[in-house]
Amino acid sequence: MLRSLLREPLLHFAVLGATIFAADALLHPPAKDEKVITVTKALRQSFIDNFDEDKERVPSEADLQKMADAWIASEILYREGKALGVDRGDEMIRDRVAFKLQLLIFDQVHVPPPTDEQLRAWFAENHARFDTPERVGFYLTPATDRASAEGQLADISAQRESEDLREQTRAILGRPVDSLAAAFGDGFRDGLLAMPQGEWHLLQSKDGWHVVRLDSRTPGVPAKLEDVRDDAEKMWHTDETRRQAWEAVNRLKASYKIRYEP
Repeated sequence: MLRSLLREPLLHFAVLGATIFAADALLHPPAKDEKVITVTKALRQSFIDNFDEDKERVPSEADLQKMADAWIASEILYREGKALGVDRGDEMIRDRVAFKLQLLIFDQVHVPPPTDEQLRAWFAENHARFDTPERVGFYLTPATDRASAEGQLADISAQRESEDLREQTRAILGRPVDSLAAAFGDGFRDGLLAMPQGEWHLLQSKDGWHVVRLDSRTPGVPAKLEDVRDDAEKMWHTDETRRQAWEAVNRLKASYKIRYEP
């Protein structure tokens, strides 16, 4: 009976079919959570580690969310690009695939010239990008403790400062006021702007105490649209193209489930 069963064509067909299905399942396993993107704890830590090379500050929750959003967008573009076959024959990492699809999306965005009303509304929100900033020029000794800075101030006032201190004192010319807080701290910026020009004073930055002399202060000049219209139109076009491209990514994002590991 066994020999007869082994010669049965239906059995051969059943075994062959099972073998084919098993091989197919092995070579092409079913997709798992293709529409789920997980922002892992390890990935969040990489955002923190790579946020500031100088380690001057840690990212805020808003900073982390921006980095997560950028990574999620890249992951979505990568997956959608693979679905379109953009990665066929290309062994580069997923960012290259995502970049290819990004170029395709940007290529599909066609932005007509802005109306005068659109441009003026945009310029009202972005005029700071064209304004001439308020600038200051000042001298700054190296950061140290307060007692040492007080001694340096006394020496400078008596015109007996050392040659080393003269050489180490920095001349900072034409520095935009808006950049002072990030570099030196809010208290330093406020103190510097309150100083009379041409006088040496003690001033604390986030790095320590300095002897500082404010030398110049140039007020900012608000830009007029009529003077920068060509540049404004170019920047508006760039912003609008990016906005529409980002909307396209968000439409893709709507079909995904974003999951964050606690």
